[in-house]
Amino acid sequence: MLPIKRYTKKKTLTMAANASCELRMDQLPSDPLFHVLSFLGFRDLIHCSFVSRRLNDLSKQNHLWRRQCSEHWLLDDSDRLQSGVSWYCLFKRFYSDLGRYIQYYPALKRSWDQLKVFLQQRCPRMISSLKEGATEVELSDIEAQIGCRLPEDYRCSYRIHNGQKLVIPGLMGSMSLSNHYRSEVLLDVETAAGGFQQRKGMRRCLPLTFCFHTGLSQYMALEPAEGRRMYESFYPCPDQTAQDPSAIDMFITGSSFFEWFTLYVHNVVTGEYPIIRDQIFRYEHENGCVETTGDISVSVSTSFLPELSSVHPPHFFFTYRIRIEMSSSASPEASCQLDSRYWKITTSDGNVEEVQGPGVVGEFPVMTPGKVHEYASCTTFSTPTEFMEGHYTFHRLANKEEVFHVAIPRFHMTCPPFREPLVRTQKAAANYSSRYDDHEDDGEICDGDGDDFGDLRGINMAALEGAWCPRHI
Repeated sequence: MLPIKRYTKKKTLTMAANASCELRMDQLPSDPLFHVLSFLGFRDLIHCSFVSRRLNDLSKQNHLWRRQCSEHWLLDDSDRLQSGVSWYCLFKRFYSDLGRYIQYYPALKRSWDQLKVFLQQRCPRMISSLKEGATEVELSDIEAQIGCRLPEDYRCSYRIHNGQKLVIPGLMGSMSLSNHYRSEVLLDVETAAGGFQQRKGMRRCLPLTFCFHTGLSQYMALEPAEGRRMYESFYPCPDQTAQDPSAIDMFITGSSFFEWFTLYVHNVVTGEYPIIRDQIFRYEHENGCVETTGDISVSVSTSFLPELSSVHPPHFFFTYRIRIEMSSSASPEASCQLDSRYWKITTSDGNVEEVQGPGVVGEFPVMTPGKVHEYASCTTFSTPTEFMEGHYTFHRLANKEEVFHVAIPRFHMTCPPFREPLVRTQKAAANYSSRYDDHEDDGEICDGDGDDFGDLRGINMAALEGAWCPRHI
């Protein structure tokens, strides 16, 4: 028994020694403890402040909350100096006002800041049209007025800026063709509430934008009704083949306000959308959509026009902008003039069409070293996706008999995802059901295990047979 007693005593002594060596976190020296605290978020720092008096003092040190203020409220040293309080108190001040939006505020504030810097440099007229942010009380009053809750990301953005004044040009993009102009204003929340929809087909939809010239608006669904998903943004498109005026198709532009707004700002500030005459034009440039032949480069960007398009009947309107540029290092003898164009057009149902004609939109541009020629044209299709490619024919100014082709890169035109209204899908389901009611057939009709694509609809290609759309290519 003696060896066992010695072992037990030895183990007890060892455990006591280990216990005496244990060190609580708040007993660490200040430097390593600060290092540990610097990895914590603001909630954990607050929790630490309740552990002990020492941790309470250390967790409120300025350098810890400077990082929190920078990360969550995008504040810098000048903001703190102007406030006259500590970083910890400054964080508390912003949190008490905007804490409910902390999930969205950094990204939305950064987007607004980037957009304003860009506008100041490229579109200064728009800066003066931005309105100051709305208050919590104002936003809550709007919710009471329309009887719906506004999404948190929408409220957060409107706390920063309450849209813009009803002026031209609109913040949310423009488009101009020979006989058509569109410019969308980002509506302030009061004006948006005035356009809140309760009519059948558009129930519980809040307008986000408005165009004076076309009457076009993008809407946000505040409730999942009539085939819409909550908080998605869309362009309404009346079903011209239905007798029911509430049958309204939707071109989907975003799954939430946050996605819709931040993606748009990203495209603006990164140069994805060109600036033309101090306005943002929503042309999109496909990666790699540039072709160089000798000294001449051709690039293409495209845009879908929902206000001139429809799902029923299928009619999809696109505009494209082409940039032709001759290298500044080309020799003067390389100067040339465009004579004609050739297009090969392929639709998503496999149809191929070839078009050729003189010049481009009635012009025969002369290209000299360093010169850039840009023009816009448009086309319509009865399918939602298609692509075009082709070439220009040029002749040298110094020798008209020297004729050559300049390749136009392949570029795709794809309309946004679209959804049919619930009234149409329900009617289609009823028609399908009645078609097979009392149908005596031993054959297998449907096993119900097909792919589930939700309520997003493609186009019935059989309905397109014989369809025709006018073109201006």
